[in-house]
Amino acid sequence: MSLPTHSQERVRGEGMMFAVLLLAENRVPENLSMFDPVSPPAESIKSLSFLMLAITGAIFVIVEAILIYAIYRFRHGPPKGTGEPAQVYGSTPIEIAWTAAPALIVFVMMLVIARTLWEVKVDPNKPPKDSQPVRVTVIGHQWWWEYRYENISGEKCGFIAANELHVPASNFSIASERRPVYLSLQSAVVCHSYWVPRLAGKTDLIPGRTNHMWFETGMTGLYLGQCAEFCGTQHAKMLLRVYVDTPDDFARWVENQKKDAVADPAVKEGRNLFLSQSCASCHQIRGTSAVGTYAPDLTHLMSRQTIASGIVPNTRENLRAWLIDPEKMKPGCRMPAFGLSEEKLDLILNYLETLR
Repeated sequence: MSLPTHSQERVRGEGMMFAVLLLAENRVPENLSMFDPVSPPAESIKSLSFLMLAITGAIFVIVEAILIYAIYRFRHGPPKGTGEPAQVYGSTPIEIAWTAAPALIVFVMMLVIARTLWEVKVDPNKPPKDSQPVRVTVIGHQWWWEYRYENISGEKCGFIAANELHVPASNFSIASERRPVYLSLQSAVVCHSYWVPRLAGKTDLIPGRTNHMWFETGMTGLYLGQCAEFCGTQHAKMLLRVYVDTPDDFARWVENQKKDAVADPAVKEGRNLFLSQSCASCHQIRGTSAVGTYAPDLTHLMSRQTIASGIVPNTRENLRAWLIDPEKMKPGCRMPAFGLSEEKLDLILNYLETLR
C-alpha cells in the first residue's frame, strides 16, 4: 500500500513523537527482541530463523568464494592472437548437480517450515492434558485493542478489558499448573496484526475472519508489542502490553475485573455528569447506564497502567489532557473534544479515578 507523501511524513512524525515521549518520561523500552523468546511458539520461530540464516549464509559464502576465485584466477585475458578459447556447450553432471542441490535445500527448508507451522498453530480446542487454558477474544479497533475474556480454566467469564492483556504464568513441570493462552483474533474495522515478539509470531486480524494464536510462558513481567500491519494514521500508536502475572496475582485481577463499577457517593455528581454526556454512548461502565461498545470499556479504567493504547501513563494529568483535546495526544482518534469547563473536568476526573 502506497501512501501520499503527507501521510508518510505524518506516520514518521508520530513514531518520532513516541520515542520522544519515552525519553521525556525516563522510560526505557522493554526487550522487544524475537531472539530472546519466553514462550514455545517464539522459541520455535527463533530456531527456524537461525536455521534459515545458517543455510542461506552457507550458500552465500560458497557462491561468493567461487566468484572471488574466478575473478582472481582469470583476471588476465588470453594472450593476443591465440583466438577464441575452447567452447563448452554443456555438462550433464554439472547441470544435474546445480538443479538437484537447490531442490534438495528447498525441500529440507519446506519440511522445517512445515514443522514450525505445526508447532505454532496448535489446535485451541486441544490444550495440554490437565492444563488450565485461558481463552481471550482480541478485537482490533482504530486504534486500540479490546480483550474479551471468554473462559479461564474452564470457567466462563465474559468481562472486557482494553489495551492491556493480563495472563497467568505457567509451571511447565506440573501439568495441572500449566496455563496456555489461546487468542481468537478479530478486527472491527481494517486489517491489523498482533505481534508480541517474545511470546509468539505475528498473526493478522482480518475483518470477517477469526484467526488464532497461542503462547505460554513461565516468566512473569511486561511484554511489549506493536500492531504490525498499517491500519491508519495512528498505526504507530497502537501498542501492545501483555502482563504475565503470578497465578495468585492473576486470580485477584480477574476477581476485580468481574465486579461492576463501585457507586461511590462521594463522586455522585461527577458520575451523573459523565452519564449525561455522550461518553455513555461510546463507553461502557458496568453497573451504570453507560453501555456503549464503540470505545474502550472503562469499568476498571484506573487498574490500567496506561491510556490511549499504551502511549502515555495512566495519571490524572494525562487523563485531563486526553479529555481536553484527544487529537493533540493522538491525532485522528475517534474521540471528540467536549470543551468542558475546569469545574466539570475535575468532577469527571474525580469519578474516573474511582474506577479501579
